[in-house]
Amino acid sequence: MDRLEDDFVFINYEDAIEVQTAKSGHLGKISDFIDAIAKELWEVNKTIHDNPELGYEEFIAHETLTKFMSSRGGWEVTPSAYGLATAWVAVFDSGKKGPVVSFNVEMDALEGIGHACGHNLIATASVAGGLAVAEVLKQGELGGKVVLFGTPAEEGGGGKIKLLEAGAYRDYKVDINLLSHPGITKNHALMRTSAYTAFKVEYIGREAHAAANPWLGINALDALITAYNAISVLRQQTMPGDVIQGNITDGGVRPNIIHAYTAGNFVVRADTQARVLELKKKVDACFEAGAGATGATLKMSFVQSYADHVPNRLLANRYRQHFNQLSPPDLIPDNPEVDEIEGRTLASTDQGNISYAMPSLNVGFSIPAGPGGAGPHNPGFAEAAGTKLAFENCLRVGKAMAAVAVDILGDLDLLEEVKREWKRDIQQNSV
Repeated sequence: MDRLEDDFVFINYEDAIEVQTAKSGHLGKISDFIDAIAKELWEVNKTIHDNPELGYEEFIAHETLTKFMSSRGGWEVTPSAYGLATAWVAVFDSGKKGPVVSFNVEMDALEGIGHACGHNLIATASVAGGLAVAEVLKQGELGGKVVLFGTPAEEGGGGKIKLLEAGAYRDYKVDINLLSHPGITKNHALMRTSAYTAFKVEYIGREAHAAANPWLGINALDALITAYNAISVLRQQTMPGDVIQGNITDGGVRPNIIHAYTAGNFVVRADTQARVLELKKKVDACFEAGAGATGATLKMSFVQSYADHVPNRLLANRYRQHFNQLSPPDLIPDNPEVDEIEGRTLASTDQGNISYAMPSLNVGFSIPAGPGGAGPHNPGFAEAAGTKLAFENCLRVGKAMAAVAVDILGDLDLLEEVKREWKRDIQQNSV
């Protein structure tokens, strides 16, 4: 109880906590709804987690999610959408004019280590959020639509890019897009990711006996090793945020044969797409040096590029407010600058391309680390992503994302402000 003493008001600790964690307005209804369907969501989450599938092969996840969404009243579900076997779209239309909010639903796993990036949790958070928004729309006070996009192959396959190019988001006149990602970092509303480009490198040389007459050969392995070492030297002169990665996939046939063919996969990352292009020119020079030093023929083939993710700060502000009202173990910092610093990652995602097409939010949330402190892309993190605690954390994220979407549905002025900020950010980031 409060009491007045010498012109000061004293508030009991319990009262302060109650005020801080009270869920106001639509957030309370959203939270109650998601809690009510948590058991069903757990079964969906567990099915996806326990049956990891590679990009464009997410057939179990596709069937599980489309079947589940079809069982929910009022949803129109399109399986195998836009020519992609495992992509899908689910739409709930209020029947009244209004904004269109959307969630992306990731499904793919990593080869050999399962859901070590927690895409089962990403899918569950988005589905929970979308269903909660639909539940609010059913009350009839707001107009608009909510759309769920089943997006395959985030792990290097660029499923969202294929859907963008096919016109999926344009066809549904999407205004904003929401997504989340688990990690062993803190909770945050502002996530910036790196731009990246992936490519394959091949050297073609000429065989010869490596002992009897090596001078007759052209050593493709020497070319690749020379380039690899040149890249190692280049790293000393790169900028913070620059990352160059690679692995050798073909290193020759036998030690006693001059290697006539070698190949590898390489990735260049940087803070922005413009910086990636600048850094890529320097990396290309390293591969050209390998060819020049050995006489091998160089062949480089483009594989995939992802844009950096540009988060919308206005959407992030709303998310931060809602998330912190849901009594998380760790609050998101009220200071957006601190939040953005903590949310910066050198990893890349095709959600970055979404952020250049429309206002986007890709929030980060904490789950317990795997054995030995394992984070994403480690088998231990796949184990952590399958726990009940990680599931509960992703539901909290789904609630906060749903509340952001409802904010947009109920405030056209806010939506216009979000779009104006998005245009400014993209213009500044493209310089």
